Amino acid sequence: MKYETRGPVAWLTMNRPQAMNSISLEMTSLYEKYLPEIAADDSIRVLVITGAGRAFCAGADLKEVLASESLPPGDTDFLERICAVFDVLRNFPKPVIASLNGITMAGGLEAAMCADIVIADEEARIGDAHANFGVYPGAGGASILPRLVPLNIAKYLLFTGKTLSASDMQGYGFVNEVVSGDRLADATQELAEGIAQKSPIALQRMKIVANATQGESRDVALQHEQVMLRRHMRSFDMAEGLQAFAEKRQPKFKGR
Repeated sequence: MKYETRGPVAWLTMNRPQAMNSISLEMTSLYEKYLPEIAADDSIRVLVITGAGRAFCAGADLKEVLASESLPPGDTDFLERICAVFDVLRNFPKPVIASLNGITMAGGLEAAMCADIVIADEEARIGDAHANFGVYPGAGGASILPRLVPLNIAKYLLFTGKTLSASDMQGYGFVNEVVSGDRLADATQELAEGIAQKSPIALQRMKIVANATQGESRDVALQHEQVMLRRHMRSFDMAEGLQAFAEKRQPKFKGR
């Protein structure tokens, strides 16, 4: 795993290109190390996850999955740790962008599903692939994917093990932007920097409500939003934004 910052943007690059960035115990440990650090660093406004080489991520390293089956009862196994990392990503307090640089399958697809926004290389191939190995998805493939794309498309990916193009997945609403490979890093950074200029606390609160109200009725969702609005009206950033608008200047948000 490679960790770097580019201005207000943190980049986590899965760096096992020879193994198509399959998720190993070491990679999981590095996620566990870096994610809390990034969350606590106020200078970082956006997190990008991507991969090195020709794959974003091909899923969990199946050799390590097999090895974890021999752990003593009660020990936290490899798959439990991956799921815990994905839970952190899914509920991360800052916007998360998945930058799909290539093959995205199985646990790689589930990692991408944890992001708030997905941008992809036009040559990227995206699929579930668990069925190809008789493996059952455990981090959102069967439960969350059908919430992000039409049900029949989710079942197609789950049942066939096939991949679809980034453009196809954009059409189904999973990918937000598709760009040429030579533009992916720059386009991702530009997108992240644009988001980083917004109020961190406003973005965090939008994300909390958007995530928490999935599956709720319209009325319940609106009530949740209005409660959060009342809290937000007492924030520095809302006052600063309105003042900046009145003074025709750029706001200087502080995230509080």
